[in-house]
Amino acid sequence: MDPGEVSDELFDQLVDEAVAQLPSGIGDFMDNVALFIEDDSPPDGPTLLGVYDGIPLTERGGTSLSFVPPDTITLFKNPLIDYAEDADHLREEILVTIVHEIAHHYGIEEERLHELGWG
Repeated sequence: MDPGEVSDELFDQLVDEAVAQLPSGIGDFMDNVALFIEDDSPPDGPTLLGVYDGIPLTERGGTSLSFVPPDTITLFKNPLIDYAEDADHLREEILVTIVHEIAHHYGIEEERLHELGWG
């Protein structure tokens, strides 16, 4: 797909639809996690569809996280659009990317995500 074919409004709608389709229970332990959309992934690294930034639940232990900024999941709009074949495929890839980044919040590593089909 061409990024010019997908307006910001349509992309936001597809993100909302993907969030509504998240598997049941996936958000049960997602306090203090914010979802952002950026046009492009950082230019100094590989092209990414999304990224999780935060402290995975598996690394938090019993420590208090008061005054800690929220964990973030960032979707990269243009790489997602470039990767998608059409609007339905874009919606699916947005969902896969959100689930993938949420899994990182839960402490699931890249290799295991690929084994599970969420790579």
